Amino acid sequence: MEKVGDIMTENVETCSLLDNMYEVAVKMKDLNVGAIPVVDDGNLVGIITDRDIVVRGTAEKHPGSTRVEDIMTEKLYTISPDATTEEAARLMARHQIRRLPVVEGNKLIGIVSLGDFAVRELSDDQAKGALSEISESNYNGVQH
Repeated sequence: MEKVGDIMTENVETCSLLDNMYEVAVKMKDLNVGAIPVVDDGNLVGIITDRDIVVRGTAEKHPGSTRVEDIMTEKLYTISPDATTEEAARLMARHQIRRLPVVEGNKLIGIVSLGDFAVRELSDDQAKGALSEISESNYNGVQH
């Protein structure tokens, strides 16, 4: 069985609690990503998504100088690199999330996304079904 560590993206770009909404939006644009993990003193403390910026930031009339800490998603689901891809798929389906930070302790070591599964042939029908549910969902993929 394939492990999360085998398919995760390593060397993930992060931001800090003190970065602002505008800086993170530019980073997302430049990297062509929709989420950036938030790290404080080496520990994963949250994630900021394009949806967080729109819903909690812009729609609530916060300026671009608003700190990431004020609009990020703090409740995270994470997984170990030693977990199976099937476990990751089930966790993502159960919580309707598209991105799953991979941690050792509280340290971010990677991220696995729905797209990481899409490029692999999953042998488990349950995992395929779980991921299908996520991809058909209108939910943005991060627990709020």
